[in-house]
Amino acid sequence: MSFRCQFVLSDIEGTTSSVSYVYDILFPYFRNHIGEITQFAHLSEVKESFAQVINLCQQEEGVVLTTSEEVIQKLLQWSREDRKITPLKTLQGIIWDKGYQLGELKGHVYDDVAFNLEKWVLNGLNVGIYSSGSVNAQKLIFKYSVAGDLTKWFSHYFDTNIGQKRSEESYLKIASRIGLDPRDIVFLSDIQEEIDAASAAGLKTIHVLREPEMSSNSIYRAKDFNEVNYLLHQI
Repeated sequence: MSFRCQFVLSDIEGTTSSVSYVYDILFPYFRNHIGEITQFAHLSEVKESFAQVINLCQQEEGVVLTTSEEVIQKLLQWSREDRKITPLKTLQGIIWDKGYQLGELKGHVYDDVAFNLEKWVLNGLNVGIYSSGSVNAQKLIFKYSVAGDLTKWFSHYFDTNIGQKRSEESYLKIASRIGLDPRDIVFLSDIQEEIDAASAAGLKTIHVLREPEMSSNSIYRAKDFNEVNYLLHQI
């Protein structure tokens, strides 16, 4: 049976990987090691991220940060608040990169993910990721996953540089970047508001409900990637 779409676009947190891995492992690791970010002060992305933090604080709060320590304290605050802010996400990825390389972190993916990713790609689908985490952080969780290096199965990665995940415009931009009609893309997420935004942009959607108590207003729902695989032949 052939697929009725050309591209699968997937969220990470709560969809391919557990929410607890992100909140209980990755976020605390970043906060515990954030002081080490000064070791990477020579990197252009670190310089740019620090500048963005300073600008955001001045624009949004009227606060002028003048030292690296003040920037770090602001990043710690944003991390505790789980703010979806691009410079925070960029710097998280840099700290996590070191943790993965040292073997202190191992990317969680659900047992049903790797098998289905391979099946989809080998049967002609392209697969991409759209997450609020930076592209670098996305690649790390799959490169160093408990199921091995899964990056070979992904053709595209998107983060908040393309736009916020609850904005219809973001999904239109992604479709344009991929070069497909939105109707040829299926978006997978555990968040209803993201599903609604993607649907408004014309994408087909599957609400992934890994927790039994989760509710949904979506037409297509799946408890795991095995059920997603079935639905990909139907929608």
